[in-house]
Amino acid sequence: MNSTAENREPLSEELSWKDVLAGEKEKPYFQKLFHHLESERNRGKTVYPPKADVFNALSLTPFHSVKVVIVGQDPYHGPGQAHGLCFSVREGMPPPPSLQNIFKELTGDLQLKKPSTGSLEKWTKQGVLLLNTVLTVEGGQPQSHAKLGWEQFTDRIISEINNRREGVVFLLWGSHAIKKAEAVDRTKHCVLTSVHPSPLSAHRGFIGCKHFSKTNGYLKEHGQTEINWSLE
Repeated sequence: MNSTAENREPLSEELSWKDVLAGEKEKPYFQKLFHHLESERNRGKTVYPPKADVFNALSLTPFHSVKVVIVGQDPYHGPGQAHGLCFSVREGMPPPPSLQNIFKELTGDLQLKKPSTGSLEKWTKQGVLLLNTVLTVEGGQPQSHAKLGWEQFTDRIISEINNRREGVVFLLWGSHAIKKAEAVDRTKHCVLTSVHPSPLSAHRGFIGCKHFSKTNGYLKEHGQTEINWSLE
């Protein structure tokens, strides 16, 4: 028997990534992407992050808990760094230059102690989705997996958040991330943009942007719990 309750679409607080991305991995573009990655690995190419960590951003921050989205470019391409979260590195790895600038802004904005870890996992547990526009990279070859199809996949993620949620803060740093704003309705979400925290651009607007305090201000105004940005 098919009851109305059985057939209804889940409420937003019940939805999982599997629900909202249903069918995406079966699409031709994604199948082509998947087979390309498998071929690269089988040929002995180093692909970061490790296969088990590629979708960590989604695994660690369930769809129904997303309050903040930080968008990066592609994973770190050095050994032992990337673990599926934009800007974050594995516990014990030194923070790369862009992350050092993020910490500089964080401590200046909120007067927090400089983090002793480069892992941002603590943020993910509070509803911060750490999403790269491209989810894999060849070792030592930045942007090598751009234009393979990841952008379409992450566009779908942003679109689903935009359509099914309200009051989400999008922190978009750099041109690759800012392009994602095209899919975000600014009347129902908060979009904060800046130059990339890379040493090449951070001092042209990222340092001093106060995105961390602005995020918490918006969340508080909209009846949501603020993010504890401290990593200690």
